[in-house]
Amino acid sequence: MNVTDLKGKTIGFAASGGLDSCTITHWLTQQGVKVVCFTADLAQPDETDFSSIEKRMRACGAVDFVGMPLQKEMAEAGLAGIQAQTLYEGRYWCTTPLGRQVTTKGMVEAARKKGLSIISHGATGRGNDQVRFQLITNMLEPSLSVYAPWRDEAFLSRFGGRIPMIEYCEQHGLPIKASREKPYSTDANLLGLTHEAGKLESLQTPAHFVTPEMGVWPEKAPDQAEEVTIRFEKGCPVSVNGKKTDVLDAMKITNEIGGKHGIGIGLHLVENRFVGVKSRGVYEAPGMELLGSAYAFLLQLILDRRARELFDQLSATLTKQLYQGYWNDVASRMGRKAVGETAALVTGTVTVSLYKGVISYVSTNDVPHSLFSNDSSMEDEGSFDHKDSEGFLGVLGVHARALAHTGQVKG
Repeated sequence: MNVTDLKGKTIGFAASGGLDSCTITHWLTQQGVKVVCFTADLAQPDETDFSSIEKRMRACGAVDFVGMPLQKEMAEAGLAGIQAQTLYEGRYWCTTPLGRQVTTKGMVEAARKKGLSIISHGATGRGNDQVRFQLITNMLEPSLSVYAPWRDEAFLSRFGGRIPMIEYCEQHGLPIKASREKPYSTDANLLGLTHEAGKLESLQTPAHFVTPEMGVWPEKAPDQAEEVTIRFEKGCPVSVNGKKTDVLDAMKITNEIGGKHGIGIGLHLVENRFVGVKSRGVYEAPGMELLGSAYAFLLQLILDRRARELFDQLSATLTKQLYQGYWNDVASRMGRKAVGETAALVTGTVTVSLYKGVISYVSTNDVPHSLFSNDSSMEDEGSFDHKDSEGFLGVLGVHARALAHTGQVKG
C-alpha cells in the first residue's frame, strides 16, 4: 500500500506526539489523506502532560484525536511479562513489545468504533515494531489494512532520516520537541524506557551516555541500602512495604523505589532483531526488575525439578513470541495458560535489599506452596535418611559402569 491509495480516505494513525508522528501526520495531510490520531496513555514517564499531545497532533493537521486510556492494561501486560519472566536474550524485559501489544489492541478497538478500515504507524522498515503492529492487527482484526510510511517509496524519497524530518517540521512550523542535537531516541511506557539510535549506534559510546529518566545510575544511588517487602498472592503483587496495591500501583511504586537505587537502569544489550540485524539498546525498567526478581525468588521455592525445566522452556518460547509479535497466537495462548498454572501457586512475601543497582535476597515468609524443607539439612533432622542413598547410588552406578565397560566413556 502506498500513499496514492489513501488519497481522500480517513485512516487511524498511531501517534506518540514525537518527531515521526508530527512529520507523518502533516505529510499525509498534504497528500490528501485525513488522519485520525490514536494516542495511548501508557503512563509513559517522558510525557507528563498527555493533553499536549492532542494539541501537537491537531496542529500537524489531524482531523480528529482519540486518546486511549490504557494505563491499567499496560500494568496487566507487565504482570504477564513478570509471570512468564520474559527477559529477551537474558537482559531486556520486553517493555516495548508489551507496549506495542497494548497499543495495537487499543487501536484496533478504536478503529472499529470509528468505522475505519485502515490504520497506520511510524515504525521503520528495519525494526521489530513494524512486525508487531502488523501481526497483532492481522490477528485481532484481519479486515483492517495497515499502512506503513517507512515502507512507502514516496515517503522514503522525501525523508531519508531524522534530520530531513526536523527540517520539514521547522519549514512548516510544526510543534516538535526533537532537535538536531538530541543524541538518541527514546520509547517509553509505564514498564520502562528503550533508548536507541543516534550516538548509541556506535559501540564506542558507553551506556552511561544515556541520561536516565526513571531513576539514577547506580553510582549516584543512595549510600544506604533499603529493604523492600513485596507480597504476592496467586502471582499478583498485592502490597509493597505493607501498603495494599493493585497491579498498576505496584508498578508505579516499584518504579520509584527501584529507580532511586539504580535498579534496572542502563541495561545494555546488543540484540538480535526479528528482521535479521543486530541493534543496540540501553534500557530502563526499575519496577519490572524489582518485581520480576522478587517473583523469581518465590519460583525457586515453589517449582520442582520437572516444573522448573518446563517453565524455563515456556519462558524462552513466550519471550520470543512476545518479541516477534506473536503474543496472540495459539502457541502463546497455550504457553500463557501453562504459566498461569505456576502463577496460581505464587503466594508469599519477599523482602529484598536494594543497593546501588543490586537486588539482594533478604527473606521470604508465608509461602504455602514452598517445597523447601529441612529434608536437605546437613543436621540430623527432616525425613530424608542418609542411608537410603546407598541403594539410590547403587542403581545409578549400574549405568555409569556400563558406560565405562563399553568404551563410551574413556578415563
